[in-house]
Amino acid sequence: MRILLANDDGYLAPGLHALYAGLRRLGEVTVVAPEQNASAASNALTLSRPLSVFRADNGFLYINGTPSDCVHIALTGLLDFRPDLVVSGVNNGANLGDDTIYSGTVAAATEGFLFGVPALAVSLVHKGWAHVDTAVDAAVRVVERMMSDPDAPAALYNLNVPNLPPEQLRGVQVARLGKRHPSQPVVMQRNPRDEPVYWIGSAGDALDDQPGTDFHAIAQGFAALTPLQLDLTHHRLLESSRERFADLARSS
Repeated sequence: MRILLANDDGYLAPGLHALYAGLRRLGEVTVVAPEQNASAASNALTLSRPLSVFRADNGFLYINGTPSDCVHIALTGLLDFRPDLVVSGVNNGANLGDDTIYSGTVAAATEGFLFGVPALAVSLVHKGWAHVDTAVDAAVRVVERMMSDPDAPAALYNLNVPNLPPEQLRGVQVARLGKRHPSQPVVMQRNPRDEPVYWIGSAGDALDDQPGTDFHAIAQGFAALTPLQLDLTHHRLLESSRERFADLARSS
């Protein structure tokens, strides 16, 4: 198996190194990761400047761009092979519910999926890398199951793992995305010139954490595995929208 490994915390992140070591049990792993932390970069591609590829002493490749840049460049010319799987992580913090919209970790996996490659994003729920080995073990088990059927259509999965010792993790539970409350207000401070500057507020608490959601699975001691899709069409509004805007479809 050939695996392309990326992340959004940067090529020096402990979670990336831990996941690299775990995935090497399954096959050949190539790392292409951002040079610096690019958390919350979402699916951004860098179009305003050229990007450079560097090689670290341990062989990891890193790029002065976003997580999506890393996977995009890897799949469109940097690598001389097509990977069997794209994995992103282990992220330093949760990507639950609405987090997936902003997540650079999920974005890197999504970029692989856009090219038709099965993909998995992996995150630890709480920051600090405590019990990152639990996340790695869960990810390896999920990868093994994902790749057990080579004829299955490519899928995109988001895996969140609680910071628990391996023996305390109850297993992997498939769950839908929950939903958060709106984020906390911005934090306003003053710079040395006495001008206002703003920090984005913390993510909101769970709003929809009902049974069946990723929030609920985590609270119960499970790793939460969510299949994701990229179709943003609001299908239930299609017909009513056709009726609402029908007159606009007619030429004047």
